[in-house]
Amino acid sequence: MNVLIAGGGRTGARLANLLINQNYEVCLVENRRELLVNLHQELPTEVIYEGNPVDPSVLEAAGIREAHVLAAVTNSDSNNLAVCFLAKTMFEVPRTISRINNPNNAWLFNENFHVDVALNSADVFAHLIQEEMSLGDMMTIFKIRRGNYSVIEEKVPPGAKAIGVPLKDMDLAAHCVIAAIIRDGVMTLPRGDSTLQADDEIIAVASPEGARKLADLLAFPVYPVRNGKKE
Repeated sequence: MNVLIAGGGRTGARLANLLINQNYEVCLVENRRELLVNLHQELPTEVIYEGNPVDPSVLEAAGIREAHVLAAVTNSDSNNLAVCFLAKTMFEVPRTISRINNPNNAWLFNENFHVDVALNSADVFAHLIQEEMSLGDMMTIFKIRRGNYSVIEEKVPPGAKAIGVPLKDMDLAAHCVIAAIIRDGVMTLPRGDSTLQADDEIIAVASPEGARKLADLLAFPVYPVRNGKKE
């Protein structure tokens, strides 16, 4: 797959490195001198094209007509929108992905500017923090379906509400599937009548709502708070 990256800041450089390591064909376009110095230290020289990514002639010279995906990750929302618009309307790039720098501009990143996927980093990060705060000791192993579902792992603490309750009676089916129970080092595939015991480890696939429900079922009966006090 051929990917053209517009913008050579931290996000663009990191993305280029990841894609190169996965054997993608990559070209990164950047014109800021202070960034180009670092880029030439981090990336192969042949990957970097020096020029303004909003200039159609620069994009064409960088090989955008061969690109399957354009990733617009500059630090300017207006530039990212312009690059996506040019990529689709002038160069017929099949897929455009854009970074949103200012959450207040998120409403602009749609089909009118030919943005296929818009990633609002501030919003994503805020939701991740909120999720980690609400899920307690639950560990998110990885996210799937653009973050709509997660594979999560949790150890069942003594006294949790879920202990002894058949899985089919936990009201999780629509939002969460417990895929495995690990007990005394042995993994089993659960059935509807399976129950959890203290110190079991579970692997589940859950939506954000399902993860919250599961976290509530597996919460410590008394949650520790500051200064050693308990509520």
